[in-house]
Amino acid sequence: MKSSLTLKLDPFLTALIATVTLASLLPVHGAGAPVVAGVSYFAVMLLFFLHGAKLSRDAILNGIRAWPIHVAVILASFVMFPLFGIALRALAGTWLNPTIGAGLVLLAIMPSTVQSSIAFTSLAGGNVPAAVCSASASSLIGVVVTPLLAALLLAGNGGVSLDSISGIALQLLVPFIVGHLCRPLLLGLLTRHKSLLTMVDRGVILLVVYSAFSAAVVEGLWHRYSAVDLLWTFAFCAVLLTLALVSTTTAARLLRFSKEDEITVVFCGSKKSLVSGVPMASAMFPPALVGPMILPLMLFHQLQLMACAVLARRYARRPATELTDAVPAAAG
Repeated sequence: MKSSLTLKLDPFLTALIATVTLASLLPVHGAGAPVVAGVSYFAVMLLFFLHGAKLSRDAILNGIRAWPIHVAVILASFVMFPLFGIALRALAGTWLNPTIGAGLVLLAIMPSTVQSSIAFTSLAGGNVPAAVCSASASSLIGVVVTPLLAALLLAGNGGVSLDSISGIALQLLVPFIVGHLCRPLLLGLLTRHKSLLTMVDRGVILLVVYSAFSAAVVEGLWHRYSAVDLLWTFAFCAVLLTLALVSTTTAARLLRFSKEDEITVVFCGSKKSLVSGVPMASAMFPPALVGPMILPLMLFHQLQLMACAVLARRYARRPATELTDAVPAAAG
């Protein structure tokens, strides 16, 4: 277990960097741009259809008893994080380009991850059934709440307005619901081809990133944003992650959660989903804005993996006596 918690560059992040590099050197433009944008639009619909189909009702029902954990994770994802994002955006106004500053808020309103939250909870010895339920609930709620928060907090950035919510629902929420309703028909296929579905997930994200950064490069992305902007973005993402980890840990201990439940709250409540976030951003904002606005999310993705690897190792090494050092808040 411990040997699997290594600090290394996420291969998917390497692919993202390569995609951004390709879009910077060979951006799609002219007649090809609408074609790529159209393909990306329907690819995002496919992605959310598959997300809906993969959502297990059994996992939700099995973990439903741990409702204090779920409430804590949802509040962390959609209340705590947005407040931190708004504060950091205001603070970052002196150093960051306003579009990237808006990207900090966009990062903060995204739902939690599913796969890595569950994996790190398991490696650290946390409450895995509750993690499955909490992370899945955050992902599901995010399909609705994230666009609404974007409309309220980022309407002035050329993106979401309350009038455009119906279009976002058509692209994201409807395929998600239809996919979930089709789950009984697709369960065998989903089980047999898990690796293929992961490739589809990542392929769609890379396509959306290429389309977004192509449009941004054509609009002069790298003339407006410097290496200094990237360094400041990295720094503010690190601050945001630190605030999230400290706050979720402190809250879990103040609420006297058991160590297993604390682990679940920390790993599910401090993460943000790149898999859901990039397609959501493409649905909510004009292509030329998506590139710079997802930079914080891309950097945060790698930061959270490295930080959680270290944290999971520390939790996994805790003394056995800590397993019962608190009142299990989710019992019964």
